[in-house]
Amino acid sequence: MTAENTYCGYVAIVGRPNVGKSTLLNHILGQKLCITSRKPQTTRHTLLGIKTNDNIQMIFVDTPGIHTNQERAINRVMNRSAASVISDVDLVIFVVDRFEWSEADEYVAKYLSNNKAPLIVALNKVDMIEDKKALLPHLEFLSSKVNAVELIPLSALRKTNLAELEEKIKSYIPQKDHLFPEDQITDRSERFLAAEIVREKITRQLGAEVPYQVTVEIEEFRVEGKITYIDALILVERDGQKKIIIGTKGERIKKIGEQSRADIESLLDSKVMLRTWVKVRSGWSDDERALRSLGYMDE
Repeated sequence: MTAENTYCGYVAIVGRPNVGKSTLLNHILGQKLCITSRKPQTTRHTLLGIKTNDNIQMIFVDTPGIHTNQERAINRVMNRSAASVISDVDLVIFVVDRFEWSEADEYVAKYLSNNKAPLIVALNKVDMIEDKKALLPHLEFLSSKVNAVELIPLSALRKTNLAELEEKIKSYIPQKDHLFPEDQITDRSERFLAAEIVREKITRQLGAEVPYQVTVEIEEFRVEGKITYIDALILVERDGQKKIIIGTKGERIKKIGEQSRADIESLLDSKVMLRTWVKVRSGWSDDERALRSLGYMDE
C-alpha cells in the first residue's frame, strides 16, 4: 500500500465522567478494551483503541472524564492527561448524555472551545429517550454551546447510529501512512489490561465511595507453557476499605478474582492462574509520586 491511498488519524473521545465514552469505544472496535461501570471516574488512563478498515486507520483515544473537581492529585492528573490528548488530534468526539447538560458538560465545552480540531457531538443513550420530538430542540441547544461539524444522536450500548458515526469519522481522517499493524487494537500491554479488568470487577462490586481510592498493580505476569500466571496487588487507602474488598470470610475478594480471571482468559485466549491480595497504602490518590509509580503519569 502506498502513502497516496492510505489514511490515518487520531480521534479523541471526551466528555464528563460517566457519559458512556468507554462503552462507545468498545462497540466501535467490536471488542472489549476499556473497562466500564455505572460509576463515574471508571476510566483513569488514556488508552488507544486502533481500528483499521482496509486503507483507513482510526486511532481512538479514550480519555478519563474531565473533572470540575480538582482537589485530589488523581483528578488533576486525569484532567492533564485529557487536555494533552485533545490538543494533538485530528478529530474530537464530545459525548453527552441525552438531555442532561450539567456544570461538568459546560466545563468540557469551554475546554474544547479553543481547540482547532473538528468536533463531532455524540448525543448518547437516545434509546432511553421516550419523546423523540424533543431531540431537535436539544440538538439546537447543543449547537449553541459548541461549534460542532456534526451532531449525531446514538446509543453506544444498543449500537444505534454507530455506523453513521464511523462514516463521519472516516471523512475527517487525513491522508497519511498507517502507524500501527492492521491487526493491532491497542498500544497498551496485556499486563496493563489485566490490571484494568481487576479494577473493573472491584468497581462493579463496591459501593459509591471505595472505588475511587482503589488501584491495581500487577506484580508478576509470566507465561509458562499454556498458562499465564498473574499476581495482582489491590491498593486501598484505609483498613476499612481493605475489609470491604476482602468481604465476609473472603467471599468478595474470591468473587472479584473469579470474574477477573474469566475476563482475562477471554482477553489473552489462555488459561490464567490469578492471585489477588489487598494492601493499604494511605494517600496514594493524592500523591503525585505514588501516581507516577502506579503508571498514572506515563501518558
